[in-house]
Amino acid sequence: MFSGWPWAAAPLLIAAFLAPSEAAAHALLSKSDPARRAVLSKPPAQLRLWFNERLEPAFSSASVLNAAGKPVTATPAEVAREDPKLLRLALPPLAPGAYSVHYQVLSIDGHTVKASFQFTVKEPAAAK
Repeated sequence: MFSGWPWAAAPLLIAAFLAPSEAAAHALLSKSDPARRAVLSKPPAQLRLWFNERLEPAFSSASVLNAAGKPVTATPAEVAREDPKLLRLALPPLAPGAYSVHYQVLSIDGHTVKASFQFTVKEPAAAK
């Protein structure tokens, strides 16, 4: 009476909805300053990365590389004391050009996330 595909698949569908989501178990980048693919008219003074989970400070890092792949800072990034979801890195004055942000963070649940994105600092507008 109740044989067939819809009823046979029901336990699999229920298990799929009840299983913990792998994506929810990682610290995901919520927002960044500068933003991904941003084209800036002036260079940023710092890099700020906000995540959806608290970070483990000892195992979270970020770097900014210039177009030649060389790091532009010598100081390490830090998790903000006032916001354990914020990773920040002070930047020197950046010349116009393309930059890549690389980060690796460990969230309090023990999962590591490693990713990167780019932003660009434009040439200053010519004086008229």
